[in-house]
Amino acid sequence: MNSPWVRLVLAISLDGRLAFPFDGGLTLGSSGDRRVLEEALAWADGTLMGDKTLRTHKSTCLIKQSDLLEKRTLEGRSKQPISIILSKGNSHSNNWTFFKQPVERWLLRSIQSDLIDEQLAAPQGYDRQLTFTGDWNLTLSRLTELGISRVAILGGAKLSNSLLHADLVDELQLTITPRILGGFHTWIPMSNSDLPFTIAASEAWLLVENKPIGQNELMVRYLRNRSKDVEDL
Repeated sequence: MNSPWVRLVLAISLDGRLAFPFDGGLTLGSSGDRRVLEEALAWADGTLMGDKTLRTHKSTCLIKQSDLLEKRTLEGRSKQPISIILSKGNSHSNNWTFFKQPVERWLLRSIQSDLIDEQLAAPQGYDRQLTFTGDWNLTLSRLTELGISRVAILGGAKLSNSLLHADLVDELQLTITPRILGGFHTWIPMSNSDLPFTIAASEAWLLVENKPIGQNELMVRYLRNRSKDVEDL
């Protein structure tokens, strides 16, 4: 099956938290992180975000830097990547900022159904509805058929966990912020114990970039090493 390249993009604290324990809506990362985030958005054909993250922020990330917008235009691409939301339902308020943002919106609805995508009418506010029945290989293959070859994952933890569990994350882009937060907002659920053993191998991830981005933050990128069997720990 053909699948898009999947890049997980996160800003995390030194102890691996995504947000402050007292307010999961407060995000990490400074202006330097915003720049590398927008570079990832400019690279992507589509972004994928979980329902809880959308409900928390009520919006998605947009490219605002003029040089990145111009580059996408010159490449004949839309100014913003398609925003894909994974959700069990479609009870999203049209009053949210998300539905006023200049993006194409797709709903990846998590249901147990044999219906094909074209039989499902998109709910109000969305341009397309797709079916997710738990098989990420099939879903990513479908996205490829629809012209999406590069996907940026923007959260949350359950979505990241499910893609790592299927070993379908090709790249990690992590901004390390100089904070120690504690709490339960980790980027992989703390209760998780069933990730594949292979992604913990010593050569499973290859460092391809590390860059200081200001305000004591560091952006690192790792590629998933699929060139050989990496079983040695």
